[in-house]
Amino acid sequence: MKEIRKNSVWEITALINHFTLVNKHYSAIVLFLLTVLVGTSTISYAQKDKRKKSASSAPSEAQLREAEFYFIEAEKYFILEDYTKALLYFQRVSELNPENGTVHYKIAEILSKSNKEEDLIKASASIDIALKLDTKNKYFYLLASSIYSNLTNFNKAAQLLETMMKEVKGTEEYLYQLAAIYQYNNKNDEAIKAYDRAETLMGVNEMSSLNKQRIYFDLGKTKEGIQEGEKLLEAFPDEESYVANFTEILSRQKQLAKAIEVAENFIATHPNAGNIKMLLAGFYRDNNEEEKAKKYLKEVFSDPSVDVSNKIVAVSTYAATLSQQHSTNNVDTGLKSFAFDLYQQLKEAYPNEPNVHIVGGDLYLGLNENKEAKKEYLTAIQKGSTSFDAWQNLLYLESQDNEYDSIIAHSERGLEIFPNQAMLYYFNGYAHSRVKNNKEAAYALEQAKKLSSSNEGMVSEINGLLGDIYNTLKDYKKSDESYEAALAFNPNNYLILNNYSYYLALRNEFLEKAERMAAFVVKNNPTNNSYLDTYAWVLFTRAKYKDAKKVIEKVIDSAPTNSTFYEHYGDILYKLGNVEEAVKQWEKAKSLDITNELIDKKIANKRLY
Repeated sequence: MKEIRKNSVWEITALINHFTLVNKHYSAIVLFLLTVLVGTSTISYAQKDKRKKSASSAPSEAQLREAEFYFIEAEKYFILEDYTKALLYFQRVSELNPENGTVHYKIAEILSKSNKEEDLIKASASIDIALKLDTKNKYFYLLASSIYSNLTNFNKAAQLLETMMKEVKGTEEYLYQLAAIYQYNNKNDEAIKAYDRAETLMGVNEMSSLNKQRIYFDLGKTKEGIQEGEKLLEAFPDEESYVANFTEILSRQKQLAKAIEVAENFIATHPNAGNIKMLLAGFYRDNNEEEKAKKYLKEVFSDPSVDVSNKIVAVSTYAATLSQQHSTNNVDTGLKSFAFDLYQQLKEAYPNEPNVHIVGGDLYLGLNENKEAKKEYLTAIQKGSTSFDAWQNLLYLESQDNEYDSIIAHSERGLEIFPNQAMLYYFNGYAHSRVKNNKEAAYALEQAKKLSSSNEGMVSEINGLLGDIYNTLKDYKKSDESYEAALAFNPNNYLILNNYSYYLALRNEFLEKAERMAAFVVKNNPTNNSYLDTYAWVLFTRAKYKDAKKVIEKVIDSAPTNSTFYEHYGDILYKLGNVEEAVKQWEKAKSLDITNELIDKKIANKRLY
């Protein structure tokens, strides 16, 4: 048999083929980015012992040439990521030259990209053949390990890496991958051994140390976990990030005293370690050593090397504490003063940082200082904040102050950034309804309802608003549907029941239903003047004037300042034949609302319109 030249097309295409093996089942196993590096004798079309076989058992020269052609085609489609065609061509090559391990490897590689178990099983069969044909190719072992990991056969995956490290020199770097497989397979003792082997060969390092710490702490072996952390710090005594990681782990493991000790020791030899001082301040606060915490916070807030985000978190922590204290009317004035001092330093140092103003808004909001909070949130937005909470809090505060034009403007700007946020549509619709832009309100609230489909409570509230709006638009069918939908979620929503019954009375429709709803509301809210007025008006509409008079007089006895109550009282008295007293009540209503021209007609003509 004629031997193929050493630098064949097979070798060249294998040389340029880069592939990625991704373990889909766990994140601890790293991404393999490997290149098939082929030496002058690594890949050949037949093993040396195969050459000794008779010519009749080996591919003919014509078959090898044909196989070479199909291999080139397969590689072309593989590079183009047309894996279906690539697989067909590689399979044809395996038929022509079944003793070539690389072809079986390529078939396995393509099949391993599938999420189907049946394809992964086929991939495992192909890579097993490749390994039988070549036991010295590390890429074959790596692919095989990945395939068996994806099949959740972690024992096999680990065994393949162990075999690779025995068979192929210079592959000890994959001890970390082996350890990760053991770790994922809950073989923690084996994982520890693998990390120890890696450290013996490559020295103490962050990867092995952090993983061993995690294993020991998860197993409740706190002493061993601490020893691992200390060993890493001894190996890298000036590495601030390792100190930060270790102390944070200790804090999470409820080893706060040890975390403080490690941080203090590092600061003693590294007095400019601002980030460790920030961590230590947090540990002191967690340990109820507030004065010690304040000492370090004063230092780090004047240290430009400490990241602003860490300073923001510190102020945010104080904001949460003060908010909680405010809710119980027990605000520590000294703590409040200190928190605002920190915030002022922060604002002076980073005036254009949106998140600084957001935490300022949170600080003021937690203390119910809404005017200042609103100013800070507005500044954050003007500085380009993309925090949805900042926009939502601003709109909430503006709604508390009835700033409807601002709500409309800011909600529309917010929707340019957050087009799928129901709350922005809600605020927009609510504000439009308050300024009687009812068509715009209906559109915005319908959008809010679509985006809130999973939040039934919010949908119910939106439907209640839509009931009012559609009634105003005289789309009574949609109005009733909206009210009914709202009440289907909460039959005891008194506000919706009140509005629904009132509008039915004004329309003079379904009056029995209106009376039942209004009576139910008043029964459960006997001192609410608005609800009493609605009930009286429903009774008036049903010509139950004496009953209406009894109800409305409960309202009048409370000396209200709402002109509508007096006007309704006058209307009821008129129907009962007491015209002079009716006019007196209309005159009182007029004194409270000089814009009501209809009352002028009633008073002038002493009759009901």
